[in-house]
Amino acid sequence: MSTEEEYIQQRRLKLQKLRDMGLDVYPRRYDFSHSITDIVSELHEIPAEVLEAKHRRERVSGRIVSLRGHGKVGFLHLQQDGARLQVYIRKDLLGDQFAIFDCLDLGDFIGVEGELFRTKTGELTVKAEKLEFLAKALRPLPEKWHGLQDVELRYRQRYLDLISSPEVRGIFETRSKIVREIRKYFDSHGFIEVETPMMQVIAGGALARPFKTHHNALDMDLYMRIAPELYLKRLTVGGLDRVYEINRNFRNEGISTMHNPEFTMLEFYIAYYDYQALMELTEDLICKVAADVLGKEELDYGEKKISLKRPWQRLTMRQALVDLGGLTTEQLNDTDALRALAFEKKVKDAAKLSRSRLIAELFEELVEPRLDGPVFLIEHPRELSPLSKSKPGDPEVVERFELYMAGMEIANAYSELNDPVDQRVRFEEQLRAHEAGDQEAHSMDEDYVIAMEHGMPPTGGEGIGIDRLTMLFTNSSSIRDVILFPLLKPKP
Repeated sequence: MSTEEEYIQQRRLKLQKLRDMGLDVYPRRYDFSHSITDIVSELHEIPAEVLEAKHRRERVSGRIVSLRGHGKVGFLHLQQDGARLQVYIRKDLLGDQFAIFDCLDLGDFIGVEGELFRTKTGELTVKAEKLEFLAKALRPLPEKWHGLQDVELRYRQRYLDLISSPEVRGIFETRSKIVREIRKYFDSHGFIEVETPMMQVIAGGALARPFKTHHNALDMDLYMRIAPELYLKRLTVGGLDRVYEINRNFRNEGISTMHNPEFTMLEFYIAYYDYQALMELTEDLICKVAADVLGKEELDYGEKKISLKRPWQRLTMRQALVDLGGLTTEQLNDTDALRALAFEKKVKDAAKLSRSRLIAELFEELVEPRLDGPVFLIEHPRELSPLSKSKPGDPEVVERFELYMAGMEIANAYSELNDPVDQRVRFEEQLRAHEAGDQEAHSMDEDYVIAMEHGMPPTGGEGIGIDRLTMLFTNSSSIRDVILFPLLKPKP
């Protein structure tokens, strides 16, 4: 029998002892007077003599995270919502309930009632006068409370990671604050929060490979949403000038430290804005969220310090490839030269890629890791942006930006294409690309074109990755660290 099996067997025996006492070992509720968080927060500076004079009684509950006993006396710590409180156990105060103490293990849940005091070492403590058993943990906590060392196990059993690592809990508390502050910002600026379909007849709004499913009752194939863009812009046609959605997207692509097939995006649209106005809004939004969540406008990421001081740098894709990627202007204008460089850099399918695709792949290889930012990369090739307005005087590029920080793309935005004739031509170009083998090319969405034919005002639209923004705010090196349950290959 393994050590873990022995632990489990011992705990099952204690569970039976508790039942033999006539206890309901998994009761339905426990009414605590105050949370441990509130008690610790309120009383952490109250001196021992003042606390003793108050004779303050509390009913508290939580998980046992430390446990030690000495004959008729014992101590334990309860944890609730990340805060801990010590409990003093004494047989003469508990009477028959002291028998419960002998059946406790790390990880169990109990409720305790008694008076608060400070020990000789100054620790805030409850003197237990009543003890109630609330739930038995049949498996031991990870590595006797030293936390999970196996990184993959942390992701597979996130609940153990949260129990044993306060830092991990802090990451997800920060993530929640980020989302809350984003909502607060948009609500205060006159936006309406909406919901759009997650299952769609046509996978649109981005250049990405979708997940496919089937609806049995209607006998039709559907796609999991790769982006909410086309539905949100339909709402702009319908007169909702400021809309946003914090949404789940699904892309049937690879997994890496910056990619998970299921991820969270903020996407918003604002009528009468272009990509230039969106850059100003984006600076204001992220600086405001950073100030409210972190209390500063500077991010520590790895060994880098990223200042959010405005204005942020603007850099064209062509300029970035020359200044940071080492290409010459002649190379940028020569498809064969680009292809040769792509072969040298071992770019996948380099022989089949168009000039615009070659530029995009070489940018990702040569420039992206060097964009510590914050920097707005502007003016992308038209072929890569089928939903964006072309730049006046240069129809081969579009009014688009991507925001980069620490070598990661954080946001993507356009001056939205609102010419239905041009949009139909762009979709037809994408269809030809798909027929030529491009699995990420955009499908024709006839209903969306019809919506645009009813009139769509000048509009700016943007998507911001919540997961990557959380990585930056929490100094996390992998997207898996900021997603509670990232996708993992099943164990063999």
